[in-house]
Amino acid sequence: MSQLIRRVFRITAIAFLAISLVMVVVQLVWLNPGKDCEAAGKWWDWRQRTCAQPILISDITGRPITDRKSHDAAKADARTRESGTPEAAKPD
Repeated sequence: MSQLIRRVFRITAIAFLAISLVMVVVQLVWLNPGKDCEAAGKWWDWRQRTCAQPILISDITGRPITDRKSHDAAKADARTRESGTPEAAKPD
């Protein structure tokens, strides 16, 4: 009976350590970088662990934004991303 208790204890201890190690690795490799990336105002892709800078669709397509309200909002968002402060988003 004593051997059975030792064996069960060892298996339980090894399983606990393995699960704890997996949780630490997930936290350090996926969750913490994602929080840092999103705090910087960027997009975090957890599958490829990529921190990407969002860009305007009009920058990709080359089509101008014709709606003045949308244009001002896009410019304010760009100023916020570049400076990192919401106060910079106020129009000049």
